[in-house]
Amino acid sequence: MTVADAWQAGCEHLAALGIDEAGITADVLLRHALGLTRTGLYLAWNRPIDAAAWARYRALLEERARGRPVAYITGRREFMGLEFWVDERVLIPRPETEVLVETTLDAIREHQAPVVADVGTGSGAIAVSLAVFRPDARVLATDLSPDALAVASANAARHGAADRITLLHGDLLEPILTRGWQVDVVVCNPPYVAPEAAAGLPREVRAFEPALAVIAPGSPESLYARLAAASPRALRPGGWLIVEVGAGQAPRVVELLEQAAVFEAPRIRRDGIGWERVVAARLRAAVGHGG
Repeated sequence: MTVADAWQAGCEHLAALGIDEAGITADVLLRHALGLTRTGLYLAWNRPIDAAAWARYRALLEERARGRPVAYITGRREFMGLEFWVDERVLIPRPETEVLVETTLDAIREHQAPVVADVGTGSGAIAVSLAVFRPDARVLATDLSPDALAVASANAARHGAADRITLLHGDLLEPILTRGWQVDVVVCNPPYVAPEAAAGLPREVRAFEPALAVIAPGSPESLYARLAAASPRALRPGGWLIVEVGAGQAPRVVELLEQAAVFEAPRIRRDGIGWERVVAARLRAAVGHGG
């Protein structure tokens, strides 16, 4: 059996199970089993695959067949052009969340040595990306899960940003507020799936990704309301609150921010497929709490 034969067999197996992008998935898993890059795989395309590698590959295919996400199988996920370690302790970073990072980078473009709070950091993908693309920035990354903070710590070290990211255990902005710290931006990708909608999530999300990072406590907008209330105390005058939202949630989140009566008119930013993905609101300069 050649490497090409192995790929074909894996592709057919996954396709028969109704798994999306069977060819791409077979490619990723085969490269992982062989320890090869994409180029390396194609260079080895017509070579025989040894028994040990074939066994590894079959085991990976079976993991995918039972629904385990590819990112957890390989332990890696690309985000903002950077590779992050991920496992079942953290949410898998999504491409649409890159819009959240890009919006934050825009907000701090004119700041020197900005300070950003990444609330619910998870894998640290947002915090690390900000630190990499703005080497002068300081990031305060909070999470309620000690396990998630361990993953974020590993990713910060992996990208040489550990000295510029402070990891804090606690709920939302509480670790920052109790220390009396203030920031230029509060950025957050909160869990926003309603509890009653959890059963309708794809199996790989429902069965493998941490519920704490997916399911909103109470109503889907509950955490946005808490952030709207708490962030003015953490933000410097003129600072930004920037959040990712689920499909159809932008109008309600805008309404919550307007009701807070301390933000300028919130802005909505769409993702690459045109969905309203990010809501950003600037704290009015007159509403500062020191600096």
